[in-house]
Order: sequence, then C-alpha cells, then structure tokens
Amino acid sequence: MNTSVHTTGSLPTTDPALEDALREGLDVVEARLRAAVANADPIADAPSRHLVEAGGKRVRPMLTLLGAHLAAPGAPVPEEVLAAAVVCELTHLASLYHDDVMDSAPTRRGAPAAQHLYGNNVAILTGDLLFARASNVVAGLGPEAVRVQAETFERLCLGQLHETVGPRPDEDPVRHYLDVLADKTASLIATAGRFGAVFGGGSEDVVRAMVRYGEDVGVAFQLADDVLDLTSDVGESGKRPGTDLREGVPTLPVLLARRAAAEGDPAARAVVALLDSGRLDDDAVLAEAVDALRRHPVTDQARCTAREWARRASTHLAGLPASPAREALEAYAGTIADRVV
Repeated sequence: MNTSVHTTGSLPTTDPALEDALREGLDVVEARLRAAVANADPIADAPSRHLVEAGGKRVRPMLTLLGAHLAAPGAPVPEEVLAAAVVCELTHLASLYHDDVMDSAPTRRGAPAAQHLYGNNVAILTGDLLFARASNVVAGLGPEAVRVQAETFERLCLGQLHETVGPRPDEDPVRHYLDVLADKTASLIATAGRFGAVFGGGSEDVVRAMVRYGEDVGVAFQLADDVLDLTSDVGESGKRPGTDLREGVPTLPVLLARRAAAEGDPAARAVVALLDSGRLDDDAVLAEAVDALRRHPVTDQARCTAREWARRASTHLAGLPASPAREALEAYAGTIADRVV
C-alpha cells in the first residue's frame, strides 16, 4: 500500500515562497489527518486508516491553503485554516467509503476498496466514523463553520440521492447530471476554498470569489475525469480506461451519446447498443465501446464542456488583486482544462 505523505504532484505555482508554504501546510495537514483517523479501537483502526494511507491528490486541503494565501498574501497560515483543511479532507474521505459501497467499486486509488477488505457494513460505519471526526474538528472552528459544514454535508447526501434515483421523466439527463456534480463534488471543493478565505481573514469579495471558483472548478474536475475515463492510457485514480462504462456510471460522454442516439444519430445508436449489450464484462467488448465512444463527436463535446467550466472558474478571480495565490488558482483551473486536450 502507498504510504507517501501526499500525492499532489506539481503544485500549481511557480512562486518559490508560495510553493514552500503550500508544501509545509500540506505536510502539517497530512500529519493531522493520520492522527485523526488513527483509532485506539483495533476493530476501527485499520479500516479508518485505509484510504488515508492509499494516498491521494489532497485537492481540497490545497485549495483551503490557497484560499488563505489569496486572502492574506505572504502571511503565515492561521491555525484555523489548517484545521479547516483537515475537516474538508476527512469529509471527502468519509464520502468515498460510502460511494464505493454504493457503486460496488473494486478499487480506490490503486488499492482494494475498503468494502472488499472489510465488508460493506464496516466500510459504511467507517465512513460514518470519519464524518464524526470531521464534525469534532469543525466544532472547534465555531458555529458558522459548523453550519457551513452541515449544509455541505446535506448537499453531498442530496447529490448522491439524486444520482441514485436518476432524472425524472421530464428532466434533461445532462442538466440533472451537472446538478449532481455540483452537489456531490463541487460543494465540498467550494467549502474548502470558503474556509481558507474566511479563516485566512479574507474580505467578502475574496470569500465570494473562492466559493464561486470552487463550485465551477469542482464540476470541471469531474467532467475532466469523465473524458479521461475514455482517453487516458492509465486512469488517474488507479482505474483502467472504460471503468465507468463497465460500472454503468452515467458520465457526460455517455449521456450525450444517448441524447444523440435518441435524435437519430446512427453512430451514437451503435455506441448505445454496445453500452446496453450486457457484455461489457468482456474486455474486448469494453475496448470496442471505449474506442467507439472516444471517436464519436460527443467526447469532444464533453471535453469542450469541461474546459468551459474550468475557464469560467478563473473568471471569478478576475476582480481580485494579482498575487501568487491568484495565479496558482488560475493555473490549477488551466491544468484541469489541459488534462483533456
């Protein structure tokens, strides 16, 4: 199992002072995460540590730290910001335990998913345990932080519920999907940025910009993953290309293909026939479906949609003073867009 400290890769900055500050902050957050998931109860200890030790990009803590540096360029990061970064990552990790059970996911971050090691019940209860740990930490940040965390948790649950139930008969499946992403993914990313800006002492303009940035960059991030499931040689999250297709995940390219098929596009109908064949467990059929969907114009359309959400995220920073943190946030959005070139 990977026990590296954090796997953010290249941080989105060329400013040496900001890069040093981010690395120092992420190291502190990582140490506190590991302390937060450690459990004196031997039954809970190994499952609780499982996903932290599997590594991860730590996107949410990074954005919390960048929100603080945007609020007060060059200033030391307050203790509250570090605690808030831990809250956001604990909440994210907790949600992954639940997601993997609901999706019957075999792996997560290149390691076996928790339910395959410990069973569904233990995985669900471990997710609950991490939510409790996050709540304990956020309680020290005051009632407003608790309220924001509760609202975010509500959106996470509603996003998962809407994804599970699916769109209503009169609802556009693409619009439904984007709304699901806003709740399931973007809400917590926006909260990470909000906490960084608030506890970093930022003005209302900075806080508002970070929230709007997080909402849009969060959707862009997931849309980019949708495209990468088809176009990458090695899945960035440890998944093989086509994993989402095999698991029946309604990604944007798939939804666009179904729309095109319903409108009479013969190539899209052929793609949908493969997706609905019930034969995607066969590696050869899966590869055929991936190739057909990759070559259809809907994948380029999904790619353009991801880029547009990333571009829109950066526009929310336009009214703020230039700073290394602002440039880093713009660069991060650009990196998301570049992933799907």
